[in-house]
Amino acid sequence: MSFDEDDTVVLHDEHSEYDGETGTITQVMESMFGDANYTISFEDGQESGVPEDSLELVDDDEAEDDEE
Repeated sequence: MSFDEDDTVVLHDEHSEYDGETGTITQVMESMFGDANYTISFEDGQESGVPEDSLELVDDDEAEDDEE
């Protein structure tokens, strides 16, 4: 599954300080091998170079519930 800019996702990377946090994709970059890497913006920072398999898409309904 590929993601687009402005998608809301959860990061799953035990080595990241943002592991388990919800953020928004701000940039999609394609490597020379055709793989997508993402920049994710969180409330208190951002993570760059995130591979697709470390992300989980958040349903719009879930994102709205979190904002309340």
